[in-house]
Amino acid sequence: MQTVTSKDGTRIAFWRGGAGPPLLLVHGATADHTTTWRFVLRELERHFAVCAMDRRGRGGSGNTLPYDLQREAEDVAAVAESIGEPVDLLGHSYGGLCAIEAALLTASLRRLILYEGVPLRGSDIYPPGLVERLEGMLEAGDVEEMLVTALREVVEMPPEEIELLRSQRDAWAVRMRNVSSLPREMRGEQGYTFAPERFRSMGTPTLLLVGGDSPPRELKNAEGVAVALPDARVVVLPGQQHVAMYSAPELFVREVVRFLAGKPVAGHA
Repeated sequence: MQTVTSKDGTRIAFWRGGAGPPLLLVHGATADHTTTWRFVLRELERHFAVCAMDRRGRGGSGNTLPYDLQREAEDVAAVAESIGEPVDLLGHSYGGLCAIEAALLTASLRRLILYEGVPLRGSDIYPPGLVERLEGMLEAGDVEEMLVTALREVVEMPPEEIELLRSQRDAWAVRMRNVSSLPREMRGEQGYTFAPERFRSMGTPTLLLVGGDSPPRELKNAEGVAVALPDARVVVLPGQQHVAMYSAPELFVREVVRFLAGKPVAGHA
C-alpha cells in the first residue's frame, strides 16, 4: 500500500501491481479497490502498471468531513500526480464522476475511460424520497436491504446481476460495510448537472463505456458527455449492463486495452 495526501489533508491509499504504462483505477459506490476489479485486475496487470485506489471513507483511505464531490476529484488528481508520469484513468460508476471531475484538475492524464459514471442531470436518477428511505433503512440496521434497494432502484440492476455481486461473499461484505457512505454520494450525484462548457477544452482522449442492456439513460448520458468533449467516443458492450468487469471480464479488458493502446475500438454507438 502507498498513500498520498489530498488537497484537504486526507490520506488516500492505493496499491500498485503489474508493468507497463500506468493505469489508475477508481471504483464506484460501496466498493473498494478489492471488489470492483477482482476479475480483471490480473489481466490488466499484464498490460499496465495498475494503481488501484481506495476512495475516501473506505479501505486504507481517510475520511475527512464535510463530504464534497470535489474533494473526491482532488483525491483522484492527487494520486494521478503522485505517479510521476502521464497516467491513464479508468472510473466506474460514481468513480467515473470523480474521474471526469479530476480531469479538470490535473495535467497528468494521458487517456480517460468512464464506465456509466457521468449523469447529464443527477436529479433524474433518483425517485422522490429514495435517499431518505435508504437512510431510514440504515438507521434501522437493514444494511443489506439498503444495498439491494439502491442497486435495484438507482442502478436499475436486474436480479441476476445483484446475485452475481452477492455470490462474491467477501466483496459483498465489503459493500455492506461501506454502505453508510452511500447517502452522501447519492446526494452528491443528485445535485450534479453536467455543464458542457466546463469541458470544452479538456483534450484528454476519452472512452465512454455503456452496457448494451443497461437502462436507456446510460447511453443518453454517455452520448451527451461525448458530444461535449473534444476527443471522445462511446462504445457499447453488447449484452452487458453495469458490471461487465464481473459478467464479461474478457470483453471489458479487451475494450480497455484497445483504447489505451490507441487502436480502433469496436461497438460504437
